[in-house]
Amino acid sequence: MTSHLIPTYAPPDLVFERGEGVWLYDAKGDAWLDFIAGIAVDCLGHCHPALVKALEDQAHKLWHLSNMFEVPAREELASRYCENSFADLVFFTNSGTEAIEGALKAARKYHAARGNADRIEIVTFQGAFHGRSYGAINAGGNPAYMKGFGPLMEGFTQIAFADEAAAKAAITGNTAAVLIEPVQGEGGLRAAPDEFLRLLRKLCDETGALLIYDEIQCGAGRTGKMFAHEWSGAQPDIMAVAKGVGGGFPLGAWLTTKAVGEHMVVGTHGSTYGGNPLAMAVGIAVWDEIMKPGFLDHVTQMGQLLKQQMAALADTYPDMIEDVRGKGLLCGIKLKEPYVNREVMGLARERGLLSGAAGDNVLRMAPPLIITEEHARKAISVLDEALAAARKKD
Repeated sequence: MTSHLIPTYAPPDLVFERGEGVWLYDAKGDAWLDFIAGIAVDCLGHCHPALVKALEDQAHKLWHLSNMFEVPAREELASRYCENSFADLVFFTNSGTEAIEGALKAARKYHAARGNADRIEIVTFQGAFHGRSYGAINAGGNPAYMKGFGPLMEGFTQIAFADEAAAKAAITGNTAAVLIEPVQGEGGLRAAPDEFLRLLRKLCDETGALLIYDEIQCGAGRTGKMFAHEWSGAQPDIMAVAKGVGGGFPLGAWLTTKAVGEHMVVGTHGSTYGGNPLAMAVGIAVWDEIMKPGFLDHVTQMGQLLKQQMAALADTYPDMIEDVRGKGLLCGIKLKEPYVNREVMGLARERGLLSGAAGDNVLRMAPPLIITEEHARKAISVLDEALAAARKKD
């Protein structure tokens, strides 16, 4: 069949009809264990009852108003974020890319409002991924994503990830902000050491730069805390979130302190769909589920189990696995050449396990946060079979 979709994706010949919990099913009823969860989005699995109820209830009341009018649930969800984080103010978006754009604008507006309009430099890190908009690909700095889209945007400086000497040299009085993922997603599941995040906070305090965290993939409870940076105690000035915060419904946000956000006055930013009643209803339900007593402890336990099981695989396949990476339930294995992550991903999919590929030849796992020990062991068993099949083919 001829497709009329712009061919920027290359999905496998596989169509799912429904999902339930951590499982996806095709029209024949065949099941796949979903350990990629829409790329860390379906944090509560598929068709979670609390999310379904929240969406259905709201769908019978009001769908869309735009930001021309008050949406009480918007204030309700913003209060949940601010009462449980560093932030004083929230701007709701539809996606992570949109959240990053808002965060970058807020950082530069902050300095301009203080009489430093030329202070625009954003320091970012090699291996970063911040989205697909023009500003976001320049922030990410991946040449493959920028090729063919005209001249580079000025004001972005990239340095080596988690390199203390490079950070000390790059972050100066000319720096507007430092933008980092506490755990890189697309860049290969590299977790920034806690001491490095604390160093960035110190350098930003010393120079007057702002610290921005991109927690689009590693936030929403994925590492065992609501936000990944909480492990370090190094708080940001601005943070972008998305993916898991909507549990599958399009939702993102950028959060900030009053000192930064107060300069984003009427007319400086906007979003037609951002903060719509449907998204807010689901976002509140997601937040309340994640914050239930014991939920994040469960995520930590499952993350530790998965990494232990992956370490055992590394012992079994020392010729194939170079490293076990990640934090919490954002984890994976870095493969050695000539083995390729996407090939192993495909072999696992043929055996009923859905995983993902990340940069640096990493096979990525980002399952729903509700997985059990049985699910984790099943996933590792299938991955074992896929690795054996890849070795045999070689």
